[in-house]
Amino acid sequence: MSDLPDDETLFLKTLVKASRQRPHHVKWVDRDGAERITALTPAEASRLNAIAHARKVSKPEVLRETAHIPVGN
Repeated sequence: MSDLPDDETLFLKTLVKASRQRPHHVKWVDRDGAERITALTPAEASRLNAIAHARKVSKPEVLRETAHIPVGN
């Protein structure tokens, strides 16, 4: 795999690293009322937790609110 460009090698290494980590699942309700489950890497879960903590809401609430932001904004 040494024939791959550096950016592709880094991308693939990141995928392998993420797949070895225990995913975090967040259950939330989408704007259309559909129940969703989002799988997050530990790094993504930590960042979402920090955002939720700063806003003083739950992680599912952050995702629900985000679902209402129009695409392109």
